[in-house]
Amino acid sequence: MGGDEGCKRILAELWNHLVQPVLDSLAFSHGPDTLPRIWWCVTGHLAFLPIHAAGAYETGDSNRQIQDYAISSYAPSISALLEQANALPHKPFRHLSVIEPSSGSSYIPNTEKELECIRRRLRNRDHLVLHKADATRERLKKAMKDCNWLHLACHGTQNAKNPTKSALLLHGGRLTLEEIVRLNLPHAEFAFLSACQTMTGDEELSDEAVHIAGGMSLAGYRSVVATMWSIEDALAPKVADEFYARILQDGERPDSRKAAEALHFSVKKLREEEKDIRMLSWLPFVHLGI
Repeated sequence: MGGDEGCKRILAELWNHLVQPVLDSLAFSHGPDTLPRIWWCVTGHLAFLPIHAAGAYETGDSNRQIQDYAISSYAPSISALLEQANALPHKPFRHLSVIEPSSGSSYIPNTEKELECIRRRLRNRDHLVLHKADATRERLKKAMKDCNWLHLACHGTQNAKNPTKSALLLHGGRLTLEEIVRLNLPHAEFAFLSACQTMTGDEELSDEAVHIAGGMSLAGYRSVVATMWSIEDALAPKVADEFYARILQDGERPDSRKAAEALHFSVKKLREEEKDIRMLSWLPFVHLGI
């Protein structure tokens, strides 16, 4: 996106020509006590743009930034959103964490910190961990059938020539988008994909949700946190820690319908605490689904 300056210009165009007119038509006000939800179901080239972060950042005017008006999510389709809204959880909560820092072009050490954060936040809740050598393709596919919440901290890659071969890089192999879509996971609820490029689409198939996050949705996950492009290893544990602190804060069974809100305020806190953070560092985090 051409660095932060280029990014600001794009986000301003999105605000002026798309987001502000939509917010005006919905009569959404600035900074209410409880932010409303908004779902973006976009096609074509819009599917590659961070609508969830649109705003006039060059002016520094928070009255012209979407984050102060609504909590944004993306929807692969209207029909998928309606199906997800009607699917209520009925299986006891069980969380699966998959941590594989070494399968890929570079080692990602802060995945270990992510696991520490998740363990601390989950406390005594049912928690299965596939760590390093245990994080294989076959073990993951089996565990996904037994657990309804999933956190993946690993490398991910987008295959531009054949998007169905886009994959999560695991110990000793890959789990491709093609395989993910074929999984039958009737109890799936939520997936946090802390991996690079998990919601990067394919330009030739831009009217379809051809990315790993979309594959997770098709496989049954009603709510998915993903990334539009590469994320900084040092920031991922901070976002994950605050996310789980928020969604697990009441001590009851976590509600995947609150994932978008938890992500929204986790990223907001990151921006407040990291004063010099680049826009391209916090923009990638997105929510898909209900």
